[in-house]
Amino acid sequence: MSVVQEDIKAIVAETLAEQHRLQREEIDAVVLRAIVTILTSFGIEEEDRKELRADFQHLRRWRKSVEQAQSYTFKAVITVIATGLVGAVWLGIKVMLGK
Repeated sequence: MSVVQEDIKAIVAETLAEQHRLQREEIDAVVLRAIVTILTSFGIEEEDRKELRADFQHLRRWRKSVEQAQSYTFKAVITVIATGLVGAVWLGIKVMLGK
C-alpha cells in the first residue's frame, strides 16, 4: 500500500470518528432536552434535582421499613398460630391423660 492510500485511510477514519462523536453529542442533547421537558411537565424544575433525589431516598427508606414490618408481622402471625396449635395439642393431651 502506498503512503497516499494510508494517508487517505487515516483521514477517512478520523473524519468518521469525528462525525460519530458529533452525532453522539447531538443525541445526548436531544435526550437531555426530552428529559427536562418531561420533568417540567410533571412540575419538577431542573433546579429541584436535589430535593427530588431526597424525596426518592425517603420513599425508598419508607418502602423498605414497610416491607420489614410486613415480614415481622408475618413471622408474628405464624408464631401465634404455631403456639395456639401446640397449646391445643397440650390441652388435648392433658384432657386425655386426666381421664
